[in-house]
Amino acid sequence: MNFRRGSQTEELEINFIPLIDVLLVIIIFLVVSTTFSKFSELKINLPTAEASPQDKDLDRIDIVVTADNQYIINNKKLSENSINEISKELKNLKSVIKTEDLPSVVINADAMSNHQSVINVMEAARLSGLNRVTFATQVK
Repeated sequence: MNFRRGSQTEELEINFIPLIDVLLVIIIFLVVSTTFSKFSELKINLPTAEASPQDKDLDRIDIVVTADNQYIINNKKLSENSINEISKELKNLKSVIKTEDLPSVVINADAMSNHQSVINVMEAARLSGLNRVTFATQVK
């Protein structure tokens, strides 16, 4: 039952030009209405330190942690690398040093040593009652 015999049907097409016009207007509106603000930055003055020579020679215990995780306490290599052995040696040195204050423990750790080795030294210092622990660094 085709009543339109001679008429050809036109193909339907979508006209994108009005869609593009509307999107351009929306983009222009967003660009114009958006405010660009700078985020505030915190300006802080960091403290500086200047090294001055100390008047008195402080008693200290030097602990070296080598790259192969060996411990050397005041130029004496430990035979065993356990926390108990380090703590026992630190207690001996603490009793030998006769000062009012506790001696400070200076840890010189190699860059290739394990993190656990340094933690072992800190734990041994805590067990032996030495609470002044510092780290030695090198200036590049």
